Amino acid sequence: HTHCVHKRERVNCALVYGHNGCGKSNLGLAIFDIIEHLTDHNKNEDSYSFYTNAFSDSKVASFQFEFLINNTTVAYEYKKTDYKTLVFEKLSIDNQLVVLFDRTNGNNEFEVHLKGTESLVKKIDNQQLSALKYIKNNTSFLDTDKNHIEKTFQDFFVFIEKMLYFRSLEDRMYLGLKSGGDSVYDDIIEKGNVKEFETLLNKVHVGCKLSVAEVYDKKTLMFDFNGRTIPFHRIASTGTSSLGLFYYWYQRVKENNTSFIFIDEFDAFYHHELAAVIVEMLKNSGVQFILTTHNTSIITNELLRPDCYFLMNKKQINSLSKSMAKELREAHNIEKMYKAGAFYAE
Repeated sequence: HTHCVHKRERVNCALVYGHNGCGKSNLGLAIFDIIEHLTDHNKNEDSYSFYTNAFSDSKVASFQFEFLINNTTVAYEYKKTDYKTLVFEKLSIDNQLVVLFDRTNGNNEFEVHLKGTESLVKKIDNQQLSALKYIKNNTSFLDTDKNHIEKTFQDFFVFIEKMLYFRSLEDRMYLGLKSGGDSVYDDIIEKGNVKEFETLLNKVHVGCKLSVAEVYDKKTLMFDFNGRTIPFHRIASTGTSSLGLFYYWYQRVKENNTSFIFIDEFDAFYHHELAAVIVEMLKNSGVQFILTTHNTSIITNELLRPDCYFLMNKKQINSLSKSMAKELREAHNIEKMYKAGAFYAE
């Protein structure tokens, strides 16, 4: 599974395990905090109501991201007092300082080292406006193919704007990638994907035939029982409905060349065979992904590698390959080892 890990040891396919309440969901929310101030895509402010760690005396939450974009290292640091209010930003590309904005000293002027920003007003009074986003929206970058730093700055935003987080648990919500809401089943009909969705359902043992019918002058996805039709959303099981949501976003992944996807409790309503199919579909799409789960049946060397399975506790995250002293081999049954407590996350 060499395609599961990129150069420089960047994991492309990751499954995260951990006890309930250890912070797996917060991991995704922390990663996607960046969506709020760098994009105009979908946000969910309610998920960030309690922003800083309740045990911490710090008045700010600090974030450090490192991206590998076209073999170039992009480091982005920022601090916020709440979901919307920025007090510090620093962007470096290949260890070269590009943007620095420190509001903690009461100064509203920022530092920028990008060609094309020479005449830009370098002062922002609005604490909810990111210096990076301000620069992107108010600068015309010319000859970026010849200017490596400027090209990487733009590619960094392309990556951020194609990130996607979603979940289908007590509530359904998503962050990033697009704005607004669509009907999952209307989208399947409008894009001509009914037969493909039917094939996927039958592949994972949801034996069915689908059709489209007019209901109150509106095209509706239907289960077809030898001519007798019933609206899909009325009788689909929780797992089948959740699969419909995944299929909707999977189409977006393929259409938009999505850069990164995080699915929280991705298989909460799935049979273990369906969970493995979903992982294979994401692997084959080429998108970089993190999935959180409690399903141990998919901890196998046939599906991923030991360095793609991660154990999380309240202090840190470690891959299985770094969670034991002995060397792991392909023949090992890593699910049995996991259940027997062979791996430690300390």
